[in-house]
Amino acid sequence: MLAGLAMALLAGCASNNHPAAPVTVANDDYSYIIGAGDNLSIQVWRNPELSMSVPVRPDGKIAAPLVDEIVVQGKTSVQVARDVEKQLSKYVRDPVVTVIVTGFVGPYSEQIRVVGEAARPQFLPFKQKMTLLDVMIAVGGLTDFASGNSATILRTAEGNKQYSVRLKDLIKRGDVSANVEMRPGDILIIPQSLF
Repeated sequence: MLAGLAMALLAGCASNNHPAAPVTVANDDYSYIIGAGDNLSIQVWRNPELSMSVPVRPDGKIAAPLVDEIVVQGKTSVQVARDVEKQLSKYVRDPVVTVIVTGFVGPYSEQIRVVGEAARPQFLPFKQKMTLLDVMIAVGGLTDFASGNSATILRTAEGNKQYSVRLKDLIKRGDVSANVEMRPGDILIIPQSLF
């Protein structure tokens, strides 16, 4: 009787009222969005003196020779290339510009955040097909005090809907059925165990 009561108490502590996270998410049309802290390689065809690498400043802008400050945060590399071409067309005839993102941070709205009882809570740049296991490897796993099977994903892309995830089963038991895909802007919340 006492053992049954203890098991019921443990089961109650380990559960939450959120639905399980979907295993896969539709991200097939995902395009990388530039954010502050990214590095861009700007190549101007037949004008190597105008080609360069530039960091995206904290205000989301870049500056380059013959290019006034332009906002690049929140845009794709192709959109930035067209903006640079437009500014360069004042000085260069028919400029052809290619922009390549060489250092990835991404905008805050798309970063994956891990808070709570992770070994190293932090933010991570989102990558297409990124999974919960990828995130947990990057943050070094769970602390000894984590209640891994009570963890939740706060999915900002779905209006802050919360999903339950089974981190302890995934990491400690190797249960790959507990692995789910992440979406841009997800927040992984790992609570502390009560005992």
